[in-house]
Amino acid sequence: MPMAKPAKADKADAAQPGMKVTITAEGTYPHQFGGVSVWCDQLIRALPGYEFEVVALVATGTEAVQWQLPPQVRRLVTVPLWGPPPKPPAVRRLRPCRRGVPLVVRDLMDVLLDDDATANRFGAVLRDLHEFAQARSLTGALAGEQTARLLAGMWRERWPLTAERRGVRPADIRPTLYDAVTGLRLVEHALRPLSHPAVPADVVHAVTNGLGALPALAAKWQYQVPMLVSEHGVCMREHYLHLRNPQFNWTVKDLYLRFLAQVCALGYREAEVITPGNVYNKRWEEQLGADGDRVRTVYNGVNPDDFPALTEEPEVPTISWVGRIDPIKDLETLLRAFALVVAEMPEARLRIFGAPPRGREAYLERCKTLAGDLGIEASARFEGRIPEIRDAYAAGHIVVLCSISEGFPYSLIEAMTCGRPCVASDVGGVSEALTHDAGIVVPPRDPAALAAACLTLLRDADLRKSLGVTARRRALEHFTVDRAVRAFDEIYTLMRAGCPVRPAGTDQRLPAAIGAVRSGSPQ
Repeated sequence: MPMAKPAKADKADAAQPGMKVTITAEGTYPHQFGGVSVWCDQLIRALPGYEFEVVALVATGTEAVQWQLPPQVRRLVTVPLWGPPPKPPAVRRLRPCRRGVPLVVRDLMDVLLDDDATANRFGAVLRDLHEFAQARSLTGALAGEQTARLLAGMWRERWPLTAERRGVRPADIRPTLYDAVTGLRLVEHALRPLSHPAVPADVVHAVTNGLGALPALAAKWQYQVPMLVSEHGVCMREHYLHLRNPQFNWTVKDLYLRFLAQVCALGYREAEVITPGNVYNKRWEEQLGADGDRVRTVYNGVNPDDFPALTEEPEVPTISWVGRIDPIKDLETLLRAFALVVAEMPEARLRIFGAPPRGREAYLERCKTLAGDLGIEASARFEGRIPEIRDAYAAGHIVVLCSISEGFPYSLIEAMTCGRPCVASDVGGVSEALTHDAGIVVPPRDPAALAAACLTLLRDADLRKSLGVTARRRALEHFTVDRAVRAFDEIYTLMRAGCPVRPAGTDQRLPAAIGAVRSGSPQ
């Protein structure tokens, strides 16, 4: 697979020589393509005076690096969640045990089974687990039969109250020993980042919340590093979507979702600054416990030089779709909508640019089968990844985004910068991008509405031109990479100096002391 083309970006006005930043993430840069990876590459390349270390949570540790790392990345640390267990630490310090099980493990089970557990209490338990994992084998403590039996007993004891709160009859559904084994297995793999050495830095930046924030939390706890959390999509919302139909019992799903919700809430609570990619995310984050005073929205951006205005259109009415082929992108709704388009406009074409991430190949085949079942296989083409992404936008009269969850999608703002009119599902920050007559927003999972919007634009050249001009003007004004990079350069500087970061738009003059921080060596 070819390496991704490095993203170009303007340099920040005031990059800091010697500033050390650790980037932590799950399932993205530099092992996967997608919007978060593009964002990471843009940010790192645009700050040449910084030193970055990247801690990447991956599945097995066998994943290939897909991005050519810039020289600012001094080290890449990979943390496998599902490969062989972490090696036990060389130095062991025994902790007190209860019934053969370490106290911290019993505390973890207690807090997971407590619906009223606070982020503070969960954080204290997780911090103890990190300390324990640096001295002994956390995998061994969680994977034993005695631990599973203890969890099963505690779970059954508390189940009547839990079931009542969930609106189910305790006699109809109850956790079993097998459920306890399954739940502990999920939690043990999720907590493996706590067994790896924490990475010191001036600032630690979790670019995904949830499990991706665990290495950042470890760095904060061990080295008192200020912590920043960015979210492109809402981590917890995407967990809910991915676990709609899990391959384990409902009781396990309930336990694991509670665990993930507590991890996300802890990430918000421990972060000095939270930077969602759109206002929609901010609402979710505050609902999940984030302090609104710590939230500063920073929109994604692109380099306008990479996406000049398109002036020509294809000869045949064409819809372009660009992205990662994944269930969350909901290509099935797009295919069903396109079948309705073809019924009224037989000459129309659909061109799908992108490839599935590792492990999602079956979804691509499912979509191809659906195209055949709908009778549109001759009109809908799956073209794979394209070397020049701008060519994908040039290939269509309009660009469609049909996801069921998004943050602030790059494909949308790239198309806008090119001046291509967009039809997009109303998820994440989409409506924020396309407001003021910059495109058409439709409900997610609604093929009829998506088809109607596409037909409207394919039939009306003047409307396409008007929306395209407005979209490009809005993108150039609000969604450029230099704006985003300047924001994070300022945020890093303030955090390193121990100064508060207020929301964008407030009058925040940098204290005089920060000048010394910018030009000095790392503290």
